[in-house]
Amino acid sequence: QVQLVESGGGLVQPGGSLRLSCAASEIIFSLYRMNWYRQAPGKQRELVASVTKSSSTNYADSVKGRFTISRDNMKNTMLLQMNSLKPEDTAVYYCKADGGLREYWGQGTQVTVSS
Repeated sequence: QVQLVESGGGLVQPGGSLRLSCAASEIIFSLYRMNWYRQAPGKQRELVASVTKSSSTNYADSVKGRFTISRDNMKNTMLLQMNSLKPEDTAVYYCKADGGLREYWGQGTQVTVSS
């Protein structure tokens, strides 16, 4: 059974940093485009960042220069380093594995940015 498990969320003050991790199992991780999405209360889920099979990256304008996505195909893990966090970054963060015909989602991890 495919599993994506996010970790690393929590409460942080504005300007602080967090690193999210997504651990995948039961998929050939290297064949999937990996993505981070987030959903704030009352808002639609939005794409935050993506990393392709060849490790090309793409970011939402709102996080460019502050967030860094990466993947480790040997460890079946994807990371999201989040710096200079703002209150508007508060959301549940989800990882998604996109294989074209198939996609898988994690359960999410809460990130709260507040003083």
